[in-house]
Amino acid sequence: MVLISLDDDSTVPPYEQVRTQVASQVTDGRLPAGTRLPTVRQLAGDLGLAVNTVARAYRELESDGVIVTEGRRGTFVRSGAAAPSAVDELAGRFVAAARAHGLTRAEAVRLVEGAWPVQ
Repeated sequence: MVLISLDDDSTVPPYEQVRTQVASQVTDGRLPAGTRLPTVRQLAGDLGLAVNTVARAYRELESDGVIVTEGRRGTFVRSGAAAPSAVDELAGRFVAAARAHGLTRAEAVRLVEGAWPVQ
C-alpha cells in the first residue's frame, strides 16, 4: 500500500512530493518489487490532486526506472528498482572523482543538477 502525505505549505510541487515519497518507499523496502501501485486516477482521488499531477509523478518514476507500466495490467514497482547499494557506490565514486578534480561540494551538486533532465 502506498502511503503518501502531501504538505500543502511546502514549496515542493505536489507531483515531486508524490515522486520522492514513492521512490523512498521503494528504496527502503516498504514497496517491494512487484507491488502493484494504485491507478493514476485512484491515487489522484485519494490525494485530492489532479490526474495530470499524479500522471507526471508516475512518468518520472518510470523514466527513473523505479516503476513500470504494463498496459491494462497496471503499474508496478520494477524488479531491481531498489538497489541503493549500487547507487551508493556510484555516488561515492562520483564524490571521489569530484574531490580529485578539486571541486567543492557545491560545485559537484551543481554538476548533478545540471545533468539531471528537466521534464
